[in-house]
Amino acid sequence: YLGPLCGPLLAPIIGGALSQRFGWQSTMWALAIYGGLVLIMILFCLPETLAKPKPALPPAAAAQGEKNALSRTKTTESVKVHTKKAGALLKKFFLDPLSVLLYLRFPPVIITVAFAAITFGALFVVNISVQSTFSKEPYSFSVLIIGLFYFPAGLGYFIASILGGRWLDHIMAREAKKACRYDANGKLIMLPEDRMRENAWIAATVYPAALIFYGWVVQKGLFWFVPCIGLFFFGISSMLVFGAATTMLTEFMPKRSSGGVAVNNFVRNIFSCIGAIAAQPVINAIGNGWLFTILGIFTWITGYLCVWVLRKKAPEWRKDMDRALNK
Repeated sequence: YLGPLCGPLLAPIIGGALSQRFGWQSTMWALAIYGGLVLIMILFCLPETLAKPKPALPPAAAAQGEKNALSRTKTTESVKVHTKKAGALLKKFFLDPLSVLLYLRFPPVIITVAFAAITFGALFVVNISVQSTFSKEPYSFSVLIIGLFYFPAGLGYFIASILGGRWLDHIMAREAKKACRYDANGKLIMLPEDRMRENAWIAATVYPAALIFYGWVVQKGLFWFVPCIGLFFFGISSMLVFGAATTMLTEFMPKRSSGGVAVNNFVRNIFSCIGAIAAQPVINAIGNGWLFTILGIFTWITGYLCVWVLRKKAPEWRKDMDRALNK
């Protein structure tokens, strides 16, 4: 997580500096240049891990055989062949990636994804609120200073990614020892549902509380350092949710872990879009205080329900899911 988390930590500061010095359009140019550099690095520096299948015929012979076959094909048949290839290509790029959504039919997957997605949506509501609130009275900070207000939450993400992982490993080892789960080699057997222990309860309690705290202190216009406290604790607790949810999904589907992560990203980005679009109109209508009170209560109830259901039903559901996936 440390690499990706440098983005939320540094990007608002860099973006704020660019906007203040060169205007907001400069951030678009910076992103275009950065995206081009990343694309070049992916193309030329990232090693391919998927082995290429060996052709049944040498490349020259295969190409010659295909050429001869096409030369004997009628025009109508050739059109059918090309249409079929184009359809297969479109299916590969546009429909096949959506097949991961079928994993949502499994209760442990959809509940874990919902827990993370709701938290991710709340994160984007916070991001919109920070930009909107600190640019107006009574704060009226510059764009660069507003970028610095994303630092407390980013610092929380950073700390939780380091310490939260170790804490989670300790919890899982403790639960495995308590249940005397050892394999033939004497190693502990870790189960995904062990990740929903006190760490999940604390995270599901603290981040809704941090939302409500932040909402009302900025609503009342308190000193700028006070909302930073709420943002910091929101960053720590929300990252505990993201870390636990992502690793749980890879463990629920050990042979399809990339599919679990993909469906999680797909759903949570939808929630982030909803949060980003809805945040500003709601702030204008009812203010930060009531917005984050409603959001905090909603996330607290849904978070507790997700943790409670996963702790109670996950072992049974996991076995059913293993049988379904291994058919």
